[in-house]
Amino acid sequence: MNRKTIWIIALPVGIIILITVMISLLPKKPDWRPTYNPKDKIPLGLYVLDKESPDLFKGQEIKKFAITAYEFFDDKFDYDKKTYKVKGTYLDIKDENNIDEQSAMELLYFAEHGNTVFLGMQTFPQVLLDTLNLKLGRSIYLQDSVKIDLQRTGSHYWYGKAMGNIVFDSIERSQATVLGYQETPDGKRPNFIRVGFGDGQFIFHTQPAVFSNYHLLKKDHYKYAEEALSYIPEGTIYWHSGFRNISSSKLRYIKDQPALYAAMWLGIIGIIIFIFFNAKRKQRIIHEITPLRNTTIDFTKTIGNLYYQEGDHHTIIEKKIIYFLEHIRNEYLIDTYTLDDDLVEKLHLKTGKPIEDIQKAIDLIKKYRHQFQSTEADVIEINKAIEKLRL
Repeated sequence: MNRKTIWIIALPVGIIILITVMISLLPKKPDWRPTYNPKDKIPLGLYVLDKESPDLFKGQEIKKFAITAYEFFDDKFDYDKKTYKVKGTYLDIKDENNIDEQSAMELLYFAEHGNTVFLGMQTFPQVLLDTLNLKLGRSIYLQDSVKIDLQRTGSHYWYGKAMGNIVFDSIERSQATVLGYQETPDGKRPNFIRVGFGDGQFIFHTQPAVFSNYHLLKKDHYKYAEEALSYIPEGTIYWHSGFRNISSSKLRYIKDQPALYAAMWLGIIGIIIFIFFNAKRKQRIIHEITPLRNTTIDFTKTIGNLYYQEGDHHTIIEKKIIYFLEHIRNEYLIDTYTLDDDLVEKLHLKTGKPIEDIQKAIDLIKKYRHQFQSTEADVIEINKAIEKLRL
């Protein structure tokens, strides 16, 4: 290794070490991002709430999940009995509403079947507000702190950082029960309510910051969180932990550490410089390798052509039906032993395909399944019906 190469390697390494030391000596500023994630220890994370949840919800099972409410609860719905296989409370604490419309409809259905939905957000899905006859408003005030009261105990608390100005503007038509207020220039306005829906209920709180690390560790604010969460009834709690908001990149930790992130980029730049000055362009002919043929496909085509040329249309139909029903069983986990209206409804709900097209395909299957004489027109008819579903 010559002297020039040594300098090319040593210079970036020295700069990396120097910058890393300098950045590590700088005072760290608080990260005020409102992640509201149970794993985050930053001020507006939910690490403290997560650690204290066994004491807050004594004897209650807590299940966290990172998928949408629709994806989570759809698998737990019994389509035969038209009810959920699980009971309990859906808990979601976020700064902003990130519930899609399909999940919002699922939460309405979940509550209607005798469950509780607790949402701590500054905004809520519009479909929920419209269905429950609720309306949000804003309160403009210049104070650096907000006074919050609880209706049941009459206790009040003062909150400062990260508090919003969203309140409920209209709740009369919803017949909601007010659980708490916050002071505004126009007087007390509800920010914590409960609304019955079907056999269940919705609980809304417009100040998610009261459940954050910062406020749970400040003065006696933990008492407010305890009292607010005490409205959650006994039973299993399904906590939407919001891990989807966290980057899934393997470099996430490095990106969160400024010194490591700067060192990584300086290292990359150093490697590029080293390659630029030292790499020699070498190229050789790369022979083309013919990929192996898929003999399975050729065999299938041969057998299909054989049946077709021999005029064995019934066998073709039979194979088509067997493959189609097996695909339904494996892909959608639907029992195809009985081809009845129940199967048609389940397939319609799981695939979203028009019920008329599904019914037509099932009727043709039942027609040709035990018919031992078929024509080319029959093959074309049932093939078009099945292919139209594109399952």
